[in-house]
Amino acid sequence: MYVNRTNGFPTVIDVPREGTAPLLAKVLGITALGFFVTAIGVATAPPWSMLPGFIAVLALVFGINAVRRTNAGLAMGLFMALAFFMGWEISPIIHMYVRMIGPGIVFQAAVTTALGMTAMGCVAYLFSIDYRKLSGIALAGLLLLILASVISIFFHFLSPNTYSWIALAIFTALTVADFARIRAGGDGMGAVSLALGIYLDAINIFMILLQLFSGRSRRD
Repeated sequence: MYVNRTNGFPTVIDVPREGTAPLLAKVLGITALGFFVTAIGVATAPPWSMLPGFIAVLALVFGINAVRRTNAGLAMGLFMALAFFMGWEISPIIHMYVRMIGPGIVFQAAVTTALGMTAMGCVAYLFSIDYRKLSGIALAGLLLLILASVISIFFHFLSPNTYSWIALAIFTALTVADFARIRAGGDGMGAVSLALGIYLDAINIFMILLQLFSGRSRRD
């Protein structure tokens, strides 16, 4: 591992790209399988699935974090369960857009998400990025955005479109930071935990793009 330093303080944690290629491949494999399981969840979800799905996903996130260091096999199983119930959580929203606009909008959002994730992964692997600093800034921005959205309920200063674009920028930064963490060797995190971060980034970006594309379609 190589650490670049300025004035004696570590700034960017970096390792040769070829050294983390197996970790990246494993993370992407787990993530891809998670998306396949999510598609099954969407296809099999009952109409009332959103709230149970949300509760299950929240509980499973805590479960994965609790066992990720002690039982990688169990963490993997919990991740797949999370992916399935994520399908339950987002299924009513996806079916609503399909009814209102058509299945093409879902395909467009999915393809754009895949291409965007690929581009962000390339950025993280082509440039040395301080993922801790970037992640901290993005998380602070996300908390401020949530606070602003709550205040906007009463004062109406933040339009849904503006909220979506800001959220997209924040999750783009988080995704780059998560890929940069993988390039840096994972920061002590296992493949399942790293895959969970990438997976949740992609799900959020997909849902944001779905909203943005549907708004554009309605205006057209």
